[in-house]
Amino acid sequence: MINMKTTHNILFQDSRNLKNIPSESVDLIVTSPPYPMIEMWDEMFSHQNPEIQDALANGDGNQAYALMHEILDSVWDEVFRVLKNDRFACINIGDATRKVRDDFCLYPNHARILNYLLKIGFSALPDILWRKQANTPNKFMGSGMLPAGAYVTLEHEYILIVRKGSKREFKTEDAKENRRESALFWEERNVWYSDVWTDIKGTEQKLPKPMSRLRSAAFPFELAYRLINMYSVKGDVILDPFLGTGTTTAAAMTSGRNSIGVEIDESFQNVLCPIAQDIVNFSNTYLQDRALRHLEFVKNRIQNEKPLKYTNAYYGFPVVTSQEQFILFNNLEAVEACRNNIFQVAYSTKPQTWNFEHASESLVGNKTKPHISPSQLSMLNAQ
Repeated sequence: MINMKTTHNILFQDSRNLKNIPSESVDLIVTSPPYPMIEMWDEMFSHQNPEIQDALANGDGNQAYALMHEILDSVWDEVFRVLKNDRFACINIGDATRKVRDDFCLYPNHARILNYLLKIGFSALPDILWRKQANTPNKFMGSGMLPAGAYVTLEHEYILIVRKGSKREFKTEDAKENRRESALFWEERNVWYSDVWTDIKGTEQKLPKPMSRLRSAAFPFELAYRLINMYSVKGDVILDPFLGTGTTTAAAMTSGRNSIGVEIDESFQNVLCPIAQDIVNFSNTYLQDRALRHLEFVKNRIQNEKPLKYTNAYYGFPVVTSQEQFILFNNLEAVEACRNNIFQVAYSTKPQTWNFEHASESLVGNKTKPHISPSQLSMLNAQ
């Protein structure tokens, strides 16, 4: 079992130069960059290249779009350098629709970024469409019900999945054991590895008044948590070169991974530092809820008289496949703020004693066909 301590380093700097991060030292990239041609990011892009502001003022949307992506290209170069061979990068990006002077059109950010990633040496894997449902009933743009004048609304974003090198191998017995303990539940795998996600809603996060940005492009915690658990194992190093409000850092802490977060705007420190104060209770509740969701799945499967042939070795609850037998959640015990925005998290390496009383009662509700042994039930009810 791995030594359950993780380190989380927040760097306030420009991601176009990550010279303080060694080459091939990162296991996974999870990030959501500023979206070119989304108006809220104009000032940030223009600050880094004043030619962008000139292009927008002159009504040249294509030139502004190209210059914005040239800024992001420098970050992708660094991402490729610091990422280990056989590792993944997951990039959440949305396309943009915008009217520049009298020209309304789509700016396909996902295609532009993917093409550049392939150019510098990444291999493309199937991506994920994250469907963010619109809350307003007036979803159309343009002339409404009149033909040839309305535009399709954008209700989805892309999660680009690329890999540097070939398939990752786990060769030592310790590495294999760690991989087994980092496994997903069968029902999670079926949803998480789908190419369309409809169950995660987009959220607009309100930031404190001192913040220089009124809004954040931060993605939901669940999105970052899924990607980290899908494409890394406990103890890996996760990098987010556009950290923002710290969602990736929080998800890495909850998942038992190390992390590096890079953010150019130092005012985000007002949001990032409080993470350490709340993450222990938040993470442990989140992990318990994940286990309870599995038990609800088990209950429904039993009611439908479908088999669960295996038992998890640590918790005693039924699982569908042999690969789920050694899933182990590591509760957070403490977070220590070290120095210079570095945090260290300590974890428990023992199985949690969660209260699964209500869930277990429903699991043994069918007295004629018990699916959980008395010993399993006692583990589920452990206080």
